[in-house]
Amino acid sequence: MSEPAVTDARPSAWVTLREGLLVAWEAIRANKIRAALTVLGVAVGVAVVVAMAALITGFRTSIADSFESAGPNNFSVVRFDFTAARSSDEGNNRPPWWDKPELDPREAERIAALPSVYQALFAFNFSADFDYEGQRARSVTSRALSSGWAAYTAGDFTAGRDFTPAEVRQNRPLVVISSELSTELFGSRDPIGRRVRVGNVFRGTQEPFTVIGVFEPEANIFTSVVKHWAVFPYTAATRRLRQSDWQAQILVVPEDSVSIEQAQDDVIALMRGLRGLGPREENNFAVVASAQILELFDRFTSVIFLVMLALSSAGLLVGGVGVIGIMLISVTERTREIGIRKAVGATRREILWQFLVEASVLTALGAAWGMLAGWGLASLVAALTPLPARIPVWAVGTALAMAALTGMLFGLLPAYRASRLDPVVALRFE
Repeated sequence: MSEPAVTDARPSAWVTLREGLLVAWEAIRANKIRAALTVLGVAVGVAVVVAMAALITGFRTSIADSFESAGPNNFSVVRFDFTAARSSDEGNNRPPWWDKPELDPREAERIAALPSVYQALFAFNFSADFDYEGQRARSVTSRALSSGWAAYTAGDFTAGRDFTPAEVRQNRPLVVISSELSTELFGSRDPIGRRVRVGNVFRGTQEPFTVIGVFEPEANIFTSVVKHWAVFPYTAATRRLRQSDWQAQILVVPEDSVSIEQAQDDVIALMRGLRGLGPREENNFAVVASAQILELFDRFTSVIFLVMLALSSAGLLVGGVGVIGIMLISVTERTREIGIRKAVGATRREILWQFLVEASVLTALGAAWGMLAGWGLASLVAALTPLPARIPVWAVGTALAMAALTGMLFGLLPAYRASRLDPVVALRFE
């Protein structure tokens, strides 16, 4: 007679996992408060990761969209490259760019005449006070620009028009305002043709300006924050309001058929010729593209996210300590159960796996609650503030990975201790 075939009586991996999950769930239900405190520690860390990732990603996307809508190939000519700015030299209180010459409106006119350039705008920012028949708007964000600035700004005129090149040359007291500022000053009345008094609080000057246009920019994060703003001819801003143009820049819009590299090369060659720079002399100006500004912003937000990630890790550390505590208590309370399981054939590996599954279930629950809390926090901030929130897939993956790693690492010690219990000693445990 042939001997009966010997079969492997060990359960499959799926059966072991399912049984481990059921046992873990029953253990958590039996100790609700203790398990809830452990889950809370993990949830806090995960919530911070998800919320911060959502806010930073939403903010960055909005910034990128605003640059894209304004023209991805646009660039600026400035006194110095602020994306590579550094502190002043040792023993010298002035920054390295201090002695570089200021930009001149005539340089903008020469750049605009290049075949590869569609528009070149002389521009600088300042703040001004507006007054119309006792209705005041203080510290209005204002910009001095050349004619044709709408080519560099995404949006439309809802009323009126832009100032013309002739009006800029003639130093005409004209202004284009935002729709929000128009409502603030004039209410429901037609603002076109009305004269407002504009003041420079630092210089003590005040001049009447005529409103010739109302401009509604394309919605982005900046327009939701700054609603009161105005645009002046740069000649009127410098001569009538006595605003300083020492940090002026030239905004360049290349022709559609020309690459940004060719347009930048043409502008650099022209500027070097206008300023009489020799072949070995460095540029005493800088050309900054929108992509460079976005890259600088990325570096800044990356640092912020790393800091927040480190802070959230503290929350996960608290949760991990809780996992160790609850699992060590669980091992102690279930010592007799472990002895029985070993007596009926359970291996050290199965015991180890059981308690690792239980620790992972705790951290998984914490991760789930943390992601919900992070999503809710990000949505609340997006609803109450102009800051957008978009939860990226990588943030969800990072949060889950961190939670799983926390469960495995901090649950390993209790699981290993349980698997090492002697079955005889465990059966005698009371």
